[in-house]
Amino acid sequence: MTVDTPHTGQEAEAPRDLSATPPPPTPPKFILYLDGLEYAHTLRQLTLWAHHVLLPVYGREVTSTAPWCPRWWEHPEAVAQLHGLWLAWGELTGPEAGAAGPANWHRDYLSPVMGSLRDPSGPFAGCKSGAHRPKATPPIETVDPFAPQPGPPPPPPPVRA
Repeated sequence: MTVDTPHTGQEAEAPRDLSATPPPPTPPKFILYLDGLEYAHTLRQLTLWAHHVLLPVYGREVTSTAPWCPRWWEHPEAVAQLHGLWLAWGELTGPEAGAAGPANWHRDYLSPVMGSLRDPSGPFAGCKSGAHRPKATPPIETVDPFAPQPGPPPPPPPVRA
């Protein structure tokens, strides 16, 4: 913002209120709400974290009772769960998280998510060590059970004279 200085008639910067706190940052959107470049950028960031932090530290041996897909990003459920885990990591492991933040992340987020992903009936159930297999999704009726039912349109309301 500029204001005219009273003596010179020239514009000068108005003093800023340094005591005002900036608005809080906008929280990141959950990855399932993104598309296009925004989705691709977020997936890239998630992949970097997963490949350079999560898997080197917390990745365990792949077995038939604890599968992992080498192409995890092709499983939407895995992407969604890992994105949530990554968002929680950002909140609970930074300096502002407090001393118990990382322990809470391990207990409340890491163990349940990794247990769910690595469950023999989880999203990687069909994948074998070093091999990806797309998951067959359950069949879904194409009819919307809550839509108006097909049939003749209702009669128009009577005209009142």
